[in-house]
Amino acid sequence: QVQLVESGGGLVQPGGSLRLSCKVSEFTLNYYAIAWFRQAPGKEREGVLCIDSDGDTTDYADSVKGRFTISRDNAKNMVYLQMNSLKPEDTAVYYCAAGLICAVPGASGDFSSWGRGTQVTVSS
Repeated sequence: QVQLVESGGGLVQPGGSLRLSCKVSEFTLNYYAIAWFRQAPGKEREGVLCIDSDGDTTDYADSVKGRFTISRDNAKNMVYLQMNSLKPEDTAVYYCAAGLICAVPGASGDFSSWGRGTQVTVSS
């Protein structure tokens, strides 16, 4: 089973930036698509971005277009979520998840392995 561990969350002011990291268990990253999801208090979990094994990306959330980017470093078994121009509505627990492809529209059920999440809070 794929193991994933998120890091990099924290408190940031509106307009600031954070980079989240997802460490994926060794020898497995090359074969999987990795997505970032987020869940705000009282809301359903939503897909944010996905990157497949070829490095192609899929947008899941219109609200982050132009502000968030996803990337991967297979040599380091890492996937990153760069978040710029953060807004209070970006506050959520962010999860990375592994699946076979970047399924559209990116439902949670399409991804079989999940990390425990990292909290991102955008507030002044």
